Amino acid sequence: MSSSAEPSSAEPAPAGERVRALAAVAVPLLALTAMLVLVTAGAEGWRYALLLASRTDALPPLALHASDALVVIGGVVSLLSATLAGAVTLRWLVQANTAAAQAAAVAPARPGWQVVVGALVPGMNLVVPGAVLAEVEHAALAGDPKGRPRPSRLVLAWWVIWVVGLVLAFTAILWNLRSGVQARADGVLLHLATDLVAGAVAITTIVVVRRLTRLLSPVALTGTPRMVVVRVHQGTR
Repeated sequence: MSSSAEPSSAEPAPAGERVRALAAVAVPLLALTAMLVLVTAGAEGWRYALLLASRTDALPPLALHASDALVVIGGVVSLLSATLAGAVTLRWLVQANTAAAQAAAVAPARPGWQVVVGALVPGMNLVVPGAVLAEVEHAALAGDPKGRPRPSRLVLAWWVIWVVGLVLAFTAILWNLRSGVQARADGVLLHLATDLVAGAVAITTIVVVRRLTRLLSPVALTGTPRMVVVRVHQGTR
């Protein structure tokens, strides 16, 4: 008896492949966003230090202009990066929702358009993204389809940081409507806090995306070749 073997691999579901492909794009963009917002936070800290120093002494114009330019450029670039990273991550979330339902052999808890609307509409975006992540995690861990999802500490921590970030961002926008030197100084501190929390959101999102992607489309199962018998020749002696 002789046999021949050739490598084979278990192909993931199409939704799982898309989840992994989108995660591969989202993670670097989120990392870039985290770096940019933290640099911008540093610029806001420098601006605040200059405001404090200006109360007792005249400041060189070069330092003031450099601080303002760094804050503005950092704010614009980080906003663009965050928008792009957010768009890709939202697509990942929609696909992860589909892949999780497919893995559990059930219909998605909510269609993709509801996920998108819930993530973008103010007020709803405080609740829906975290709820969807909890549902995806529940399905990916083979939880009872009829049971209520209970988010892990990681997802719960992301949810809390996300809500704090949104509240701070909204407060910072309203604070810009105030005038006065003290209001400006307080606004700088508020923007500094907003940038720091935005960096925490980006970093935590990377961890969540990687974990759920591994659960929905494990590389170990899709990338390791296995030897299987494909032909058996029966000989006579």
